[in-house]
Amino acid sequence: MFNFLKEKIKKIYTSFTTHISSIFSRNTLDEQFFKELNDLLIESDTGTITTNKIIEKLKNDTAQQKITTMEQAKQELENLLLNNLNNAQPASLTPKITLLVGINGSGKTTFGSKYAHLLQQSGKKVLLVAGDTFRAAATQQLAEWGSRIGVPVFIGKENQDPASVIFDACTTFKNEHFDHLIIDTAGRLQTKVNLMKELEKIRKIINRQLPNEEIHSWIVIDAMLGQNSLRQAELFHEATKLDGLILTKLDGTGKGGIIFAINEKLQLPIVYVTFGENVQDIKVFNAQEYVHHLLFE
Repeated sequence: MFNFLKEKIKKIYTSFTTHISSIFSRNTLDEQFFKELNDLLIESDTGTITTNKIIEKLKNDTAQQKITTMEQAKQELENLLLNNLNNAQPASLTPKITLLVGINGSGKTTFGSKYAHLLQQSGKKVLLVAGDTFRAAATQQLAEWGSRIGVPVFIGKENQDPASVIFDACTTFKNEHFDHLIIDTAGRLQTKVNLMKELEKIRKIINRQLPNEEIHSWIVIDAMLGQNSLRQAELFHEATKLDGLILTKLDGTGKGGIIFAINEKLQLPIVYVTFGENVQDIKVFNAQEYVHHLLFE
């Protein structure tokens, strides 16, 4: 399965794996080796903090002769990258109530639709909610996706308060015995205070309507934005409780390191990745496979 994904996101592997192979083809673990590895990690958006930690650990292990060969150094690099991704609490892959947050253009609506289709394919009854009532195009896009995949979409009136739409959607969810509720929220870039208030209001409505259900908030991030993705994730993380991270458009970037930078800063589990326009272009994120294929051709 992952070889298929590797083909889909070959920009990352072509860009990173080729260079990493070149660096590790050197004969000695010298300063030039560490400089080249440092530069590659930074260029791949791995982030200064994560990169410094990796280089410092490899240098120390080399100095203490815990690492004496390139093969050992590469294995330790794999371990360090994996530890970075595994330091977050695992997320539920199929929560009953999912709140999708993130800025406009991050791919929230498309991800929500692909995720709904995934659940539907496993025999679940899914309700999508158009919570972005301020942008007609967002509602229309979700309605089109719903029609395409055969999943009902709950749509309020234009400019209706999002919390009011979600209140009504929760009633439908209960009355019609749906298994999953996926809420596509507005993606406006706003102040942290306003964002916090809006998301808090939505959470209160859901808790009132569905008191026995846990709400899972996933932030949807565009992989192509690099370090800007990290800044967005930080804003939302400060504004509301996040349970997981979705990385979209992974096929459009050659910089796969942002995954490690976000994890280092926020310790959020990556739940799914998407990588194309087709409804099937979605996979559960597997840290071990991702890291191994980054380092080994």
